[in-house]
Amino acid sequence: MKKNEKGTISMSLVEETLALARARGLDVLPLVAAAGIAPQMLASPKSRVSSAQYGALWVGIARALDDEFFGQDAHPMRYGSFIAMTHAALTASTGKQALQRAVNFMRLVLDDLAVRVEPDAARVRLVFAHRPGTAEPKMFAYATWFIMVYGLVCWLVGRRIPLLCARFRCAAPPAEHEYRLMFCDDMAFCQEASYVDLSPAFLELPVIQTARSVKTFLRDAPGSFVVKYRNPGSFAARVRKTLRALPMSAWPDAGSMAERLNVAEATLRRRLKQEGHTYQSIKDDLRRDIAIGELQDTSRTIADIAAAVGFAEPSAFHRAFRKWTGMRPTDYRLARTQRAESD
Repeated sequence: MKKNEKGTISMSLVEETLALARARGLDVLPLVAAAGIAPQMLASPKSRVSSAQYGALWVGIARALDDEFFGQDAHPMRYGSFIAMTHAALTASTGKQALQRAVNFMRLVLDDLAVRVEPDAARVRLVFAHRPGTAEPKMFAYATWFIMVYGLVCWLVGRRIPLLCARFRCAAPPAEHEYRLMFCDDMAFCQEASYVDLSPAFLELPVIQTARSVKTFLRDAPGSFVVKYRNPGSFAARVRKTLRALPMSAWPDAGSMAERLNVAEATLRRRLKQEGHTYQSIKDDLRRDIAIGELQDTSRTIADIAAAVGFAEPSAFHRAFRKWTGMRPTDYRLARTQRAESD
């Protein structure tokens, strides 16, 4: 199951990305097809894409616009800037130095959005500021900046840096739940200031990456960061991690899961409800993500995939998949097959 643990990304976040491309006159359908996303998925709000598909879309739009910041700043972040930033930070000796190099690099390439680093013993605060006279950034702009810098530093020190809290001046975005996965549960909008607090332990960690490891890293970055460095600290994440370690046939009921986590079943249900989940919804979402990952492998029949994700009958899998995504499993597979034939 390891290859399917990367998770999926909601169509609402995909649409935010595409809206920026459309606003700059791009015909997005070729970019969508090149990323292996079936066009009919765009009309299905409940559908989701794999992290690989979203990463390919991210790179395709950045290349087409010649702007890795998607036109969200007066100064375009020319295609190739992230590669240059990676190499600039790669020779840093510690996480602290790597973070400062990345922040300084972004300050050089953007005019409207800047960040200052405010460390203390309890946290490292990244404070966002936008140029006076410019429009308040939307959440996607904050996230674009953050995911590039944060994902890069996480990779350089070889671990996910815990996020303590996130505050933003902008209104809550349509894909609010997706952003909470990207950042942390302690996240609020319509605030007086925009900042993200990081746990400070990474500052003294050594940079462990080298010129040898950078090529593989750059193949999927930065689009892959959206899923790769998601918040693992929530109670729901603990439940998902426990389920992933087990074959689906052995997934426990709620009472048994509570025992595994050393909490009462009522506590399990209450904690998950506070985070916007139920135990059943987590199992359904994980099964959905695994199914989407398996559908990328066109050598497997849908009947085989149905059995692999715990359905005795393919028809039951078809019904569940339509409920999860609003689409048939074959629609998800279509674009991958067409893309392979065109390559």
